Amino acid sequence: MSRVSAPGRPVDSPFKPEIDRALALDTLSAILPIDRRDKLAALLSDDEVATLRHLAAEGMGQNTLRAMASDLAYLEAWSQTANGGPLPWPVTEAILLRFIAHHLWDPVKRLEDPAHGMPDAVEDTLRAQGHLRALGPHAPSTVRRRFALWATFHRWRGLEGPFGSPNIRNALRLATRAAKRPRGRKSANPLTRDILDQVLEFCAGSRLIEMRDRALLLLAFASGGRRRSEIARLTIEDLIDRPPVPMDSRLPRGPALPCLALRLGRTKTASLEQDERVLVIGRPVEALQAWIAAAGITSGPIFRPIDRWGNLGTTEIDGQAVNAIVKKRCARAGLNEANFSAHGLRSGYMTEAARRGVPLQEAMRQSRHRSIQQASSYYNEVEIERGESARLG
Repeated sequence: MSRVSAPGRPVDSPFKPEIDRALALDTLSAILPIDRRDKLAALLSDDEVATLRHLAAEGMGQNTLRAMASDLAYLEAWSQTANGGPLPWPVTEAILLRFIAHHLWDPVKRLEDPAHGMPDAVEDTLRAQGHLRALGPHAPSTVRRRFALWATFHRWRGLEGPFGSPNIRNALRLATRAAKRPRGRKSANPLTRDILDQVLEFCAGSRLIEMRDRALLLLAFASGGRRRSEIARLTIEDLIDRPPVPMDSRLPRGPALPCLALRLGRTKTASLEQDERVLVIGRPVEALQAWIAAAGITSGPIFRPIDRWGNLGTTEIDGQAVNAIVKKRCARAGLNEANFSAHGLRSGYMTEAARRGVPLQEAMRQSRHRSIQQASSYYNEVEIERGESARLG
Protein backbone atom coordinates (compact mmCIF):
# COMPACT_ATOMS: atom_id res chain seq x y z
CA MET A 1 0.00 0.00 0.00
CA SER A 2 1.34 3.45 -0.88
CA ARG A 3 2.15 5.99 1.81
CA VAL A 4 0.14 9.25 1.73
CA SER A 5 1.76 12.68 2.01
CA ALA A 6 -1.33 14.76 1.26
CA PRO A 7 -5.04 14.02 1.27
CA GLY A 8 -5.71 11.45 -1.41
CA ARG A 9 -2.23 11.80 -2.95
CA PRO A 10 0.12 8.79 -2.63
CA VAL A 11 3.84 9.24 -2.27
CA ASP A 12 5.81 7.76 -5.14
CA SER A 13 6.64 4.15 -4.40
CA PRO A 14 10.34 3.18 -4.62
CA PHE A 15 9.23 0.68 -7.26
CA LYS A 16 7.37 3.24 -9.38
CA PRO A 17 10.09 3.52 -12.08
CA GLU A 18 9.96 -0.25 -12.58
CA ILE A 19 6.15 -0.16 -12.68
CA ASP A 20 6.24 2.62 -15.29
CA ARG A 21 8.75 0.67 -17.38
CA ALA A 22 6.62 -2.48 -17.09
CA LEU A 23 3.59 -0.55 -18.34
CA ALA A 24 5.67 0.87 -21.17
CA LEU A 25 6.79 -2.63 -22.11
CA ASP A 26 3.13 -3.67 -22.32
CA THR A 27 3.03 -1.87 -25.65
CA LEU A 28 5.69 -4.32 -26.87
CA SER A 29 3.83 -7.41 -25.66
CA ALA A 30 3.30 -8.61 -29.22
CA ILE A 31 7.06 -8.69 -29.70
CA LEU A 32 8.67 -9.34 -26.33
CA PRO A 33 7.74 -12.37 -24.23
CA ILE A 34 5.23 -10.97 -21.73
CA ASP A 35 6.32 -13.43 -19.03
CA ARG A 36 9.68 -11.61 -18.98
CA ARG A 37 8.17 -8.14 -18.81
CA ASP A 38 8.85 -7.52 -15.12
CA LYS A 39 12.39 -8.87 -15.36
CA LEU A 40 13.13 -6.65 -18.35
CA ALA A 41 11.60 -3.68 -16.56
CA ALA A 42 13.92 -4.21 -13.61
CA LEU A 43 17.01 -4.49 -15.82
CA LEU A 44 16.50 -1.89 -18.53
CA SER A 45 16.67 1.86 -18.05
CA ASP A 46 13.97 4.31 -19.08
CA ASP A 47 16.08 5.39 -22.06
CA GLU A 48 16.55 1.79 -23.21
CA VAL A 49 12.84 1.03 -22.99
CA ALA A 50 12.09 4.25 -24.89
CA THR A 51 14.57 3.22 -27.58
CA LEU A 52 12.95 -0.21 -27.98
CA ARG A 53 9.51 1.39 -28.26
CA HIS A 54 10.80 3.82 -30.88
CA LEU A 55 12.30 0.99 -32.92
CA ALA A 56 9.04 -0.95 -32.72
CA ALA A 57 7.13 2.12 -33.91
CA GLU A 58 9.57 2.50 -36.81
CA GLY A 59 8.81 -1.04 -37.93
CA MET A 60 11.99 -2.89 -36.99
CA GLY A 61 11.61 -6.64 -37.50
CA GLN A 62 10.12 -8.44 -34.51
CA ASN A 63 12.88 -11.05 -34.34
CA THR A 64 15.56 -8.35 -34.45
CA LEU A 65 13.88 -6.31 -31.75
CA ARG A 66 13.36 -9.38 -29.58
CA ALA A 67 17.04 -10.31 -29.90
CA MET A 68 18.11 -6.75 -29.09
CA ALA A 69 15.98 -6.67 -25.94
CA SER A 70 17.30 -10.06 -24.84
CA ASP A 71 20.94 -9.11 -25.44
CA LEU A 72 20.55 -5.77 -23.71
CA ALA A 73 18.93 -7.44 -20.69
CA TYR A 74 21.80 -9.92 -20.53
CA LEU A 75 24.40 -7.14 -20.64
CA GLU A 76 22.63 -5.31 -17.82
CA ALA A 77 22.33 -8.47 -15.72
CA TRP A 78 25.99 -9.32 -16.26
CA SER A 79 27.08 -5.80 -15.36
CA GLN A 80 25.02 -5.80 -12.16
CA THR A 81 26.53 -9.14 -11.16
CA ALA A 82 30.12 -8.79 -12.36
CA ASN A 83 30.66 -5.04 -11.85
CA GLY A 84 28.25 -4.33 -9.01
CA GLY A 85 26.29 -1.72 -10.94
CA PRO A 86 24.41 -0.93 -14.17
CA LEU A 87 26.06 -0.59 -17.54
CA PRO A 88 28.18 2.58 -17.67
CA TRP A 89 27.74 4.95 -20.62
CA PRO A 90 30.25 5.12 -22.15
CA VAL A 91 31.65 1.74 -21.24
CA THR A 92 35.33 1.45 -20.36
CA GLU A 93 37.86 -0.70 -22.12
CA ALA A 94 38.48 -2.59 -18.87
CA ILE A 95 34.83 -3.67 -18.69
CA LEU A 96 34.86 -4.87 -22.30
CA LEU A 97 38.01 -6.90 -21.60
CA ARG A 98 36.34 -8.38 -18.51
CA PHE A 99 33.31 -9.34 -20.60
CA ILE A 100 35.60 -11.12 -23.08
CA ALA A 101 37.43 -12.93 -20.28
CA HIS A 102 34.13 -14.05 -18.74
CA HIS A 103 32.63 -15.36 -21.99
CA LEU A 104 35.46 -16.54 -24.26
CA TRP A 105 37.71 -18.87 -22.33
CA ASP A 106 39.66 -22.08 -22.85
CA PRO A 107 37.78 -25.18 -21.57
CA VAL A 108 41.05 -27.10 -21.19
CA LYS A 109 42.59 -24.33 -19.10
CA ARG A 110 39.41 -24.23 -17.00
CA LEU A 111 39.99 -27.85 -15.96
CA GLU A 112 43.42 -26.92 -14.66
CA ASP A 113 42.47 -23.57 -13.18
CA PRO A 114 38.88 -23.19 -11.82
CA ALA A 115 39.43 -19.40 -11.63
CA HIS A 116 39.85 -19.23 -15.40
CA GLY A 117 36.87 -17.69 -17.25
CA MET A 118 33.69 -16.47 -15.59
CA PRO A 119 33.87 -16.53 -11.76
CA ASP A 120 31.61 -19.13 -10.17
CA ALA A 121 29.68 -16.51 -8.20
CA VAL A 122 28.84 -14.56 -11.36
CA GLU A 123 27.96 -17.70 -13.28
CA ASP A 124 25.73 -19.07 -10.52
CA THR A 125 23.84 -15.79 -10.18
CA LEU A 126 23.24 -15.38 -13.91
CA ARG A 127 22.18 -18.99 -14.22
CA ALA A 128 19.79 -18.73 -11.26
CA GLN A 129 18.25 -15.62 -12.83
CA GLY A 130 17.72 -17.47 -16.10
CA HIS A 131 20.08 -15.27 -18.11
CA LEU A 132 22.86 -17.81 -18.67
CA ARG A 133 22.16 -21.17 -20.30
CA ALA A 134 25.42 -22.04 -22.09
CA LEU A 135 27.48 -24.61 -20.19
CA GLY A 136 30.77 -23.66 -21.81
CA PRO A 137 32.22 -20.49 -23.28
CA HIS A 138 29.93 -18.36 -25.42
CA ALA A 139 30.05 -18.66 -29.18
CA PRO A 140 32.35 -15.94 -30.55
CA SER A 141 29.51 -14.82 -32.82
CA THR A 142 27.32 -14.23 -29.75
CA VAL A 143 29.96 -12.04 -28.10
CA ARG A 144 30.49 -10.06 -31.32
CA ARG A 145 26.73 -9.59 -31.74
CA ARG A 146 26.40 -8.26 -28.20
CA PHE A 147 29.36 -5.95 -28.71
CA ALA A 148 27.75 -4.67 -31.92
CA LEU A 149 24.50 -3.95 -30.05
CA TRP A 150 26.44 -2.29 -27.23
CA ALA A 151 28.24 -0.08 -29.75
CA THR A 152 24.97 0.77 -31.51
CA PHE A 153 23.40 1.97 -28.27
CA HIS A 154 26.46 4.14 -27.70
CA ARG A 155 26.01 5.78 -31.08
CA TRP A 156 22.32 6.41 -30.43
CA ARG A 157 23.31 8.18 -27.22
CA GLY A 158 25.89 10.27 -29.09
CA LEU A 159 28.76 8.49 -27.32
CA GLU A 160 31.93 6.77 -28.44
CA GLY A 161 32.98 3.44 -26.98
CA PRO A 162 36.32 1.61 -27.20
CA PHE A 163 34.87 -1.25 -29.26
CA GLY A 164 37.29 -0.74 -32.15
CA SER A 165 40.43 -0.23 -30.08
CA PRO A 166 43.47 -2.42 -30.85
CA ASN A 167 43.30 -3.97 -27.37
CA ILE A 168 39.70 -5.07 -27.84
CA ARG A 169 40.26 -6.38 -31.38
CA ASN A 170 43.31 -8.37 -30.31
CA ALA A 171 41.58 -9.72 -27.22
CA LEU A 172 38.61 -10.90 -29.30
CA ARG A 173 40.87 -12.55 -31.84
CA LEU A 174 42.99 -14.37 -29.26
CA ALA A 175 40.03 -15.35 -27.07
CA THR A 176 38.17 -16.74 -30.09
CA ARG A 177 41.15 -18.91 -30.89
CA ALA A 178 41.45 -20.08 -27.28
CA ALA A 179 37.74 -20.89 -26.96
CA LYS A 180 38.10 -23.59 -29.66
CA ARG A 181 34.40 -23.42 -30.45
CA PRO A 182 33.51 -23.84 -34.11
CA ARG A 183 30.44 -22.11 -35.43
CA GLY A 184 27.52 -24.50 -35.25
CA ARG A 185 24.96 -24.96 -37.99
CA LYS A 186 21.42 -23.77 -37.42
CA SER A 187 20.17 -27.10 -38.76
CA ALA A 188 22.39 -30.15 -38.47
CA ASN A 189 21.01 -31.59 -41.72
CA PRO A 190 19.59 -29.83 -44.77
CA LEU A 191 16.02 -30.63 -45.81
CA THR A 192 16.77 -31.47 -49.42
CA ARG A 193 14.08 -32.44 -51.93
CA ASP A 194 14.29 -36.18 -51.23
CA ILE A 195 13.90 -35.66 -47.47
CA LEU A 196 11.15 -33.09 -48.01
CA ASP A 197 9.19 -35.56 -50.15
CA GLN A 198 9.54 -38.16 -47.41
CA VAL A 199 8.21 -35.68 -44.85
CA LEU A 200 5.33 -34.57 -47.09
CA GLU A 201 3.99 -38.13 -47.27
CA PHE A 202 3.00 -37.78 -43.62
CA CYS A 203 0.95 -34.60 -44.11
CA ALA A 204 -0.88 -35.52 -47.30
CA GLY A 205 -4.35 -35.85 -45.75
CA SER A 206 -7.37 -33.59 -45.95
CA ARG A 207 -7.42 -32.31 -42.37
CA LEU A 208 -6.78 -28.58 -42.01
CA ILE A 209 -3.58 -29.05 -40.04
CA GLU A 210 -2.18 -31.42 -42.66
CA MET A 211 -3.06 -29.08 -45.51
CA ARG A 212 -1.54 -26.11 -43.67
CA ASP A 213 1.71 -27.89 -42.87
CA ARG A 214 2.05 -29.27 -46.39
CA ALA A 215 1.54 -25.84 -47.94
CA LEU A 216 3.93 -24.22 -45.46
CA LEU A 217 6.75 -26.73 -46.04
CA LEU A 218 6.43 -26.65 -49.82
CA LEU A 219 6.18 -22.87 -50.01
CA ALA A 220 9.07 -22.24 -47.61
CA PHE A 221 11.34 -24.59 -49.56
CA ALA A 222 10.39 -23.64 -53.13
CA SER A 223 10.51 -19.89 -52.48
CA GLY A 224 14.24 -20.15 -51.83
CA GLY A 225 14.24 -21.56 -48.32
CA ARG A 226 12.44 -18.66 -46.71
CA ARG A 227 13.36 -17.76 -43.17
CA ARG A 228 10.76 -18.81 -40.61
CA SER A 229 9.79 -15.23 -39.78
CA GLU A 230 9.26 -14.45 -43.47
CA ILE A 231 7.00 -17.43 -44.06
CA ALA A 232 5.07 -16.86 -40.81
CA ARG A 233 4.05 -13.30 -41.61
CA LEU A 234 2.89 -13.87 -45.20
CA THR A 235 -0.59 -12.55 -45.88
CA ILE A 236 -3.12 -12.99 -48.66
CA GLU A 237 -2.24 -9.46 -49.74
CA ASP A 238 1.38 -10.59 -50.32
CA LEU A 239 0.30 -13.03 -53.05
CA ILE A 240 0.42 -11.76 -56.62
CA ASP A 241 -1.15 -13.86 -59.37
CA ARG A 242 1.08 -14.48 -62.36
CA PRO A 243 0.23 -16.11 -65.70
CA PRO A 244 0.85 -19.88 -65.85
CA VAL A 245 4.28 -20.90 -67.11
CA PRO A 246 5.25 -23.86 -69.34
CA MET A 247 6.08 -27.07 -67.49
CA ASP A 248 9.01 -27.45 -69.87
CA SER A 249 10.68 -24.19 -70.88
CA ARG A 250 11.65 -25.83 -74.19
CA LEU A 251 7.95 -26.39 -75.01
CA PRO A 252 6.26 -23.00 -74.62
CA ARG A 253 2.94 -24.38 -75.93
CA GLY A 254 3.02 -27.49 -73.74
CA PRO A 255 1.32 -28.11 -70.37
CA ALA A 256 1.41 -25.11 -68.02
CA LEU A 257 1.92 -24.76 -64.27
CA PRO A 258 0.35 -22.21 -61.91
CA CYS A 259 2.62 -19.37 -60.81
CA LEU A 260 2.57 -16.90 -57.92
CA ALA A 261 4.81 -14.06 -56.81
CA LEU A 262 5.38 -13.60 -53.07
CA ARG A 263 5.94 -10.11 -51.75
CA LEU A 264 8.45 -10.57 -48.91
CA GLY A 265 8.32 -7.12 -47.34
CA ARG A 266 11.01 -6.50 -44.75
CA THR A 267 13.57 -9.30 -44.56
CA LYS A 268 16.80 -9.87 -42.70
CA THR A 269 18.75 -8.35 -45.59
CA ALA A 270 16.26 -5.95 -47.19
CA SER A 271 14.08 -3.05 -46.09
CA LEU A 272 10.37 -2.73 -46.69
CA GLU A 273 10.97 -0.15 -49.40
CA GLN A 274 12.91 -2.61 -51.57
CA ASP A 275 9.71 -4.62 -52.22
CA GLU A 276 11.52 -7.92 -52.72
CA ARG A 277 9.60 -10.70 -54.47
CA VAL A 278 10.19 -14.32 -55.38
CA LEU A 279 8.29 -16.68 -57.67
CA VAL A 280 6.86 -20.10 -56.86
CA ILE A 281 5.65 -22.46 -59.55
CA GLY A 282 3.68 -25.69 -59.68
CA ARG A 283 3.23 -27.97 -56.68
CA PRO A 284 3.77 -25.33 -53.95
CA VAL A 285 1.19 -23.05 -55.58
CA GLU A 286 -1.35 -25.88 -55.79
CA ALA A 287 -0.80 -26.82 -52.12
CA LEU A 288 -1.10 -23.17 -51.05
CA GLN A 289 -4.30 -22.62 -53.03
CA ALA A 290 -5.82 -25.83 -51.62
CA TRP A 291 -5.01 -24.71 -48.06
CA ILE A 292 -6.43 -21.20 -48.52
CA ALA A 293 -9.64 -22.56 -50.04
CA ALA A 294 -10.11 -25.21 -47.33
CA ALA A 295 -9.44 -22.71 -44.54
CA GLY A 296 -11.70 -20.07 -46.12
CA ILE A 297 -9.04 -17.38 -45.78
CA THR A 298 -9.85 -14.27 -47.80
CA SER A 299 -7.53 -11.72 -46.18
CA GLY A 300 -4.87 -11.38 -43.55
CA PRO A 301 -2.37 -14.04 -42.38
CA ILE A 302 -2.04 -17.15 -44.51
CA PHE A 303 -0.55 -19.52 -41.94
CA ARG A 304 -2.57 -19.47 -38.71
CA PRO A 305 -2.61 -21.53 -35.53
CA ILE A 306 -4.93 -24.54 -35.33
CA ASP A 307 -5.94 -25.80 -31.90
CA ARG A 308 -6.26 -29.45 -30.90
CA TRP A 309 -9.94 -29.47 -31.85
CA GLY A 310 -9.15 -28.27 -35.36
CA ASN A 311 -10.31 -24.69 -34.89
CA LEU A 312 -8.51 -22.13 -37.03
CA GLY A 313 -7.13 -18.99 -35.39
CA THR A 314 -7.22 -15.48 -36.81
CA THR A 315 -3.63 -14.39 -36.14
CA GLU A 316 -0.39 -15.38 -37.83
CA ILE A 317 1.74 -18.16 -36.40
CA ASP A 318 5.14 -17.12 -35.09
CA GLY A 319 8.61 -18.22 -36.13
CA GLN A 320 8.87 -20.72 -33.29
CA ALA A 321 5.71 -22.41 -34.55
CA VAL A 322 7.29 -22.80 -38.00
CA ASN A 323 10.26 -24.50 -36.38
CA ALA A 324 7.95 -26.74 -34.35
CA ILE A 325 6.05 -27.76 -37.50
CA VAL A 326 9.28 -28.78 -39.24
CA LYS A 327 10.41 -30.85 -36.26
CA LYS A 328 7.01 -32.48 -35.73
CA ARG A 329 6.66 -33.47 -39.37
CA CYS A 330 10.21 -34.83 -39.50
CA ALA A 331 9.49 -36.93 -36.40
CA ARG A 332 6.28 -38.25 -37.98
CA ALA A 333 8.33 -39.33 -40.99
CA GLY A 334 10.65 -41.35 -38.75
CA LEU A 335 13.52 -38.86 -38.84
CA ASN A 336 15.44 -37.61 -35.82
CA GLU A 337 13.88 -34.20 -35.22
CA ALA A 338 17.02 -33.05 -33.38
CA ASN A 339 18.83 -33.04 -36.74
CA PHE A 340 16.37 -30.69 -38.45
CA SER A 341 15.03 -27.20 -37.95
CA ALA A 342 13.29 -24.54 -40.01
CA HIS A 343 16.67 -23.36 -41.28
CA GLY A 344 17.10 -26.81 -42.83
CA LEU A 345 14.62 -25.69 -45.51
CA ARG A 346 16.97 -22.84 -46.42
CA SER A 347 20.15 -24.89 -46.42
CA GLY A 348 18.24 -27.71 -48.13
CA TYR A 349 17.13 -25.43 -50.96
CA MET A 350 20.67 -24.25 -51.65
CA THR A 351 22.08 -27.78 -51.42
CA GLU A 352 19.40 -29.07 -53.80
CA ALA A 353 20.11 -26.23 -56.23
CA ALA A 354 23.79 -27.16 -56.22
CA ARG A 355 23.01 -30.84 -56.81
CA ARG A 356 20.82 -29.98 -59.80
CA GLY A 357 23.40 -27.70 -61.34
CA VAL A 358 21.42 -24.48 -60.87
CA PRO A 359 23.87 -21.55 -61.28
CA LEU A 360 24.79 -19.98 -57.94
CA GLN A 361 23.63 -16.50 -58.94
CA GLU A 362 20.23 -17.83 -60.03
CA ALA A 363 19.77 -19.70 -56.74
CA MET A 364 20.76 -16.56 -54.80
CA ARG A 365 18.11 -14.53 -56.63
CA GLN A 366 15.50 -16.92 -55.24
CA SER A 367 16.98 -17.39 -51.75
CA ARG A 368 17.91 -13.69 -51.46
CA HIS A 369 21.30 -14.49 -49.97
CA ARG A 370 23.46 -11.37 -49.93
CA SER A 371 26.75 -13.09 -49.16
CA ILE A 372 28.29 -15.06 -52.03
CA GLN A 373 30.67 -16.64 -49.53
CA GLN A 374 27.81 -17.99 -47.43
CA ALA A 375 25.73 -19.17 -50.38
CA SER A 376 28.67 -20.78 -52.16
CA SER A 377 29.49 -22.89 -49.09
CA TYR A 378 26.58 -25.19 -49.98
CA TYR A 379 27.85 -25.49 -53.53
CA ASN A 380 31.39 -26.21 -52.36
CA GLU A 381 30.23 -29.13 -50.21
CA VAL A 382 28.30 -30.66 -53.11
CA GLU A 383 31.30 -30.30 -55.41
CA ILE A 384 33.52 -32.04 -52.87
CA GLU A 385 30.97 -34.85 -52.49
CA ARG A 386 31.01 -35.43 -56.24
CA GLY A 387 34.73 -34.96 -56.73
CA GLU A 388 37.79 -37.03 -55.98
CA SER A 389 39.59 -34.77 -53.50
CA ALA A 390 37.93 -36.38 -50.46
CA ARG A 391 38.47 -39.90 -51.82
CA LEU A 392 42.24 -39.85 -52.11
CA GLY A 393 42.67 -41.80 -48.87
